[in-house]
Amino acid sequence: MSASVSPPRVGVWLIGARGSVATTVVVGCAAVTAGLQPPTGLITETAAFADSGLPALSSLVFGGHDTVDCPLPKRAEALAAGGVLPHGLATAVGAELAAADREVRPGGPLAGDTRDAEELIVAFADDLRDFVRRHGLARAVVVNVASTEPTPTGIELPASSLYAAAALRAGCPYVNFTPSTGLHHPALAQAAQSSGLPYAGRDGKTGQTLLRSVLGPMFAQRALAVRAWSGTNLLGGGDGAALADPAAAAAKNAGKERVLADTLGTTPEGEVHIDDVPALGDWKTAWDHIAFDGFLGARMILQTIWQGCDSALAAPLVLDLARLVSRAHERGLSGPLSELGFYFKDPVGEGPSALGEQYAVLLGFARRLRSGAVAPRADEHPGEGR
Repeated sequence: MSASVSPPRVGVWLIGARGSVATTVVVGCAAVTAGLQPPTGLITETAAFADSGLPALSSLVFGGHDTVDCPLPKRAEALAAGGVLPHGLATAVGAELAAADREVRPGGPLAGDTRDAEELIVAFADDLRDFVRRHGLARAVVVNVASTEPTPTGIELPASSLYAAAALRAGCPYVNFTPSTGLHHPALAQAAQSSGLPYAGRDGKTGQTLLRSVLGPMFAQRALAVRAWSGTNLLGGGDGAALADPAAAAAKNAGKERVLADTLGTTPEGEVHIDDVPALGDWKTAWDHIAFDGFLGARMILQTIWQGCDSALAAPLVLDLARLVSRAHERGLSGPLSELGFYFKDPVGEGPSALGEQYAVLLGFARRLRSGAVAPRADEHPGEGR
C-alpha cells in the first residue's frame, strides 16, 4: 500500500497583512478548513470549480508585508469585538493567526526610510523568495489588500508599484484587490509583459459597484433611460480614513463610474461621494439614487441601500483569487487574466462589464483550468468588449 502524497502547498503573500481584510482572510481560511464555519461567499468552493485543480484551502500558507506592528491575533480580537468575526473564532484559530503573523515582514517606505526604489524592490523580493524557500512552496501569489493610495502624479513608483515590481522580480503571480496603481504604472508595463506571469486586478467589487454591475444591464436591457445616478458611501476603519483623501477617493470612484458607462452605454449625471465615519468601524453603508424615464416619459426613481462589512465581503474573494491565479500559474497561463473580471471594478484586459456575463466567462475559465482542457479566453469572443 503506497503512502499518500500531500498536495503541494501554495503561499498567499498579503500586502497590508495586518489589516482588517487580511486578518479576515486568515481567520476565514482556517475556520472553513477546520469545519468551524461554512464556505459562504467562496465561489471556488461551489460545484462549478470542483474539478478545476485549485489548491485546497488547507494547503494555503500566509505571510505578507505591512507597515504596522499590531499582531494578527490582537487585530482579530478587535474585529471580533466589532462584530466582524463570530465570538470565540479568533481564539479557536489562534495558532493559525500566530503562524501567519510570524511571516509578516516590514513594508515600506516608512518615514525616514533612506532606501531608494530599487533597494526596496530587492528587499521585498528577497522576503518573498525566503518565504517560498523556507516553506517549500510550489509557488506564492501576491495579493494587494492595503489601504487605497492616491493616484501618483509623477514618474516615481508608489508603494503599491514597489510591491508589484517585487512580485515580478520574485517570480510570483500578482493580484491587485485595491484601486491603487500596482502594475498599472507605465514603468512596469514591460516587466509585466516579459515576466511570463499571470496577474489580475484591480479594485475588488464587493458592494455598491457589485450592485451597479447588475442594475446597469437591467436598465439597458429594458430600454429604460437613466437620467442620473448618484451615490454616497459611508465608511469607517482604515479604508474610510484613507479615502478621506480626495485623490484616493478619485481613484476609487473611477471604477464605480466606469461600470455604469460600460453597462449603460452612456455616462449619466451624478457623482459618488465617500465620507469617513470612524464610528462605523469595519462596516459601510452605500446609497444609490437612480433617476430614470419610462414609457411616455414617465419619470421614476430607484433607490438602493447596501449595508455590510467590507472585510467579510472581501475576504472570500481574496481567497478565490489566490486559488484561481495560483492554478493559472500552474497551468502556464501568463499576462492579464481578463476572465477574472467578475471580481473587479476595473478589470485588466478585455471583457464584459455586466455581472451575469462576467460570471459566464468565469465559469469558462474554471473549465479552462481543468487538466488537459483547452478553452478559449474571454478576449477571443467577439462582441464582449468592455
